[in-house]
Amino acid sequence: MPRREAVRRGRAAQVVALAALAGFGLLFALVRADRTRELDLGLTIKLQRLRRPWASWVMAAASWPGFPPQSRVIPPAIIGTLWLLGFRLEAAGQAAGWGSALLSTVVKAGMRRQRPLSPEVRVVVAPLGGTSFPSGHVLTYVGTYGFLAFLVHSLVRPPAVRLPLTGALAGLVALVGPSRIHQGHHWPTDVLASYLLGLSYLLGLSALYRRLKADPRLGRRWT
Repeated sequence: MPRREAVRRGRAAQVVALAALAGFGLLFALVRADRTRELDLGLTIKLQRLRRPWASWVMAAASWPGFPPQSRVIPPAIIGTLWLLGFRLEAAGQAAGWGSALLSTVVKAGMRRQRPLSPEVRVVVAPLGGTSFPSGHVLTYVGTYGFLAFLVHSLVRPPAVRLPLTGALAGLVALVGPSRIHQGHHWPTDVLASYLLGLSYLLGLSALYRRLKADPRLGRRWT
């Protein structure tokens, strides 16, 4: 890619990251002031009206990788596989992507919002922990599977492999948000806040990875 085009795209990504971070800050303030209750409840009820068996299966499948024990096995397996294959920098970046789970824990401690409860909304029984804002599932998916999608799109050359894998990972990230609302485990503003914060985090991480990858002096330390 020409340097001018790379610089242009980098600046555009910075603008998007800052806008997403500002959007997260606004949502944080609105939720803390309890200004989103009616909107959250109305949107949750509308989404939960979709009770077709196939829809419930898709929603459950999208959330499944984010529950323990698989949530503690899949990300380390991805990191370890990349490391063993010799992609040391990519493995380090993937570990940082999984670090979005820690970011979720920190923000939750600052908000302590109660999760949705029955009978106000339908709540699917699941091994839940922590508070509601932001959605740990969504934020972790954006960091973990979002960065993996970025790596696949950047490193895998055959389109027949690259496009389906990237699409599947992007689809998983896109579906996990609605699934958390449909299952009654999070409010819509929890999910939206996680997407915004996660996008900002992912863009920053991707930019750092590209910088390290392009600099021979830094890149050779990871080979």
